Amino acid sequence: MKFKQYNNGSCDIEFSLRERWLILKKGKIHLSDEMLKHFGNHLVKIVMDWQLKFNEKTKNLQTKENTEIKSE
Repeated sequence: MKFKQYNNGSCDIEFSLRERWLILKKGKIHLSDEMLKHFGNHLVKIVMDWQLKFNEKTKNLQTKENTEIKSE
């Protein structure tokens, strides 16, 4: 999977054909401990980049447990 971030702070998560096939077949993505570590490291970098690229209104948003996340 690849994270494609835009200058406005939004992001697309792109899955390869193999990843899509595995998700369809197994209904999940399994990451080994090593791959989970790499995935986590990528996520931390992305979160830092997002914060820098968000406009001031978005930077100050707060998320609560019941906040619904909608995708487009």
